[in-house]
Amino acid sequence: MKSFAGTRLILLQPSLPKHTTATSPPPPPSAQHRLWLIALISFFAFASILTLLSSSARESRPTNSLLRAAASVSPAAIPAPVAALHPNLFDALLHYASQSAANGRMPEPELRAIAAVLRRRGPCSLLVFGLGPESLLWRSLNHGGRTVFIDENQYYIAHYEERHPGLEGYDVAYTTKVSELGELLSAARKQVGGECRPIQNLLFSDCRLGINDLPNHLYDVAWDVILVDGPRGYSPTSPGRMSAIFTAAVLARSGGAGPTDVLVHDYEREVERVCSAEFLCGENLVGVEGQLAHFVIRGGGAARKDDFCFNRTATAAAATAAML
Repeated sequence: MKSFAGTRLILLQPSLPKHTTATSPPPPPSAQHRLWLIALISFFAFASILTLLSSSARESRPTNSLLRAAASVSPAAIPAPVAALHPNLFDALLHYASQSAANGRMPEPELRAIAAVLRRRGPCSLLVFGLGPESLLWRSLNHGGRTVFIDENQYYIAHYEERHPGLEGYDVAYTTKVSELGELLSAARKQVGGECRPIQNLLFSDCRLGINDLPNHLYDVAWDVILVDGPRGYSPTSPGRMSAIFTAAVLARSGGAGPTDVLVHDYEREVERVCSAEFLCGENLVGVEGQLAHFVIRGGGAARKDDFCFNRTATAAAATAAML
């Protein structure tokens, strides 16, 4: 028993000096340091494990976080539609445009008649056949809306787009001539129930008067205002505005039930007068100001599907009055 209580039994309890005997020396300082080091390492390892576990728990719920973030978005953060041009700016632009001395400029009464329609309908979807001195005015007066220009000259379109970034214009290749007016009208009348019908998607039309090579999306727009001020029509070999007026008439009737204001410039000329009577119809004529005729076309269920006009007598009377 004496040999069992020797040194080996005392070494099992090195940290309790009160149980040691005089023959058992205390553990060296290096051993104590190692114990503290092991304790610290164990503590930091345990803390790291807890941190990783908590991070994993947070990352396992991304859907809830996204839903809370989406719900916290204020309606004010959604961009609002662009407002119409301030009335004072509208009047100032119109005033300076009417005082311009540019060649080929519209007379002031006609400028103001078109501006009155844009003031009433704007901001709106505006389609303009022809580029000219007033093009930037129409675009500015329709601030907040969409203004699209169609012209026969692709270089003219490119020039405008380069000088005025943001302007939307497209060129079209007309295949008609002023001298072919009678032939084109006769063919359109024969096909009024087919390829030249008043309600259709012109993108798929084979009517010679229909413009079917515009960008596809333009045929789906419900145009509020259409201004026909092009292409050229001052000589027998010019393209004339037969196709522009026919296309405007079809787009106005095919875009929905809402009314479309169709304005035809140079109305005193034969092509403009006769084609307007044929496709826009005298019953829809609401006013004439100088060389500008104003029609209001209703589409959807309010439009005929087998002819452009309800009352051909009124149409003929309007054409006759325009010649006087």
